[in-house]
Amino acid sequence: MATKTETTVEEKLRALYDLQLIDSRVDEIRNVRGELPLEVEDLEDEVAGMNTRLDKLKAELEVIEDNIKDKKNGIEESKSLIKKYTEQQDNVRNNREYNSLSKEVEFQELEIQLSDKHIKEFKAQIEQKNAVIDETESRLGERQEHLKHKQGELNEILSETEKEEKALIKESEKFEKKIEDRLVKAYKRIRSNVKNGLAVVPVERGASGGSFFTIPPQVQMEIAARKKIITDEHSGRILVDPELATEEQEKMEAMFAKMK
Repeated sequence: MATKTETTVEEKLRALYDLQLIDSRVDEIRNVRGELPLEVEDLEDEVAGMNTRLDKLKAELEVIEDNIKDKKNGIEESKSLIKKYTEQQDNVRNNREYNSLSKEVEFQELEIQLSDKHIKEFKAQIEQKNAVIDETESRLGERQEHLKHKQGELNEILSETEKEEKALIKESEKFEKKIEDRLVKAYKRIRSNVKNGLAVVPVERGASGGSFFTIPPQVQMEIAARKKIITDEHSGRILVDPELATEEQEKMEAMFAKMK
């Protein structure tokens, strides 16, 4: 009876550690893929932002061009008025009328000067905006090329890992069935509470994997005996001995290699 109990506990420990190795492999796949979609998303946002900026700059250029047309039309109107007032001066009856027309001519000449000044300013703005448009279009081309590359990279990773991930999830479900519900729930609870998702860890250099807290020699001996499931008092992780861990790692690595 004792031998059966020992075998059962050891089987549970092996199944738990195998489950951990499978789930960690899934985590690894998702982490590699997980960074790329965010990068692709950031690049898509950046490209969209640049396109919006270009549309805005081009709309502003159209407004400036319209302003130049308005000023040029104003100049033509002022020239027509100057011509009209000058002709009227030839037919005036007194100095008061002549001086009044002279002031009108002078005002229109000032209007022409002011319009010419505005046109020069508008042309300088056009030059400046065209330089920004050229620079933005150049950067946009670079970012679009980078986005295309990253999207290709992501698609490649998705096509490479999708099959393996599905196979691993199936194996994870299979290994869960080998373990009683109580342990599976405990395993999942620990996994959700620890940063790296490691719920089952081997003893390394007298401490639980990834921890600096030393495990007493007596407890280490109990872990190595594989007669009961022992958890780390600091992290709550389930502990396995290094020999069992190495054996299961080799077995699972062989299984992972077949899935690729």
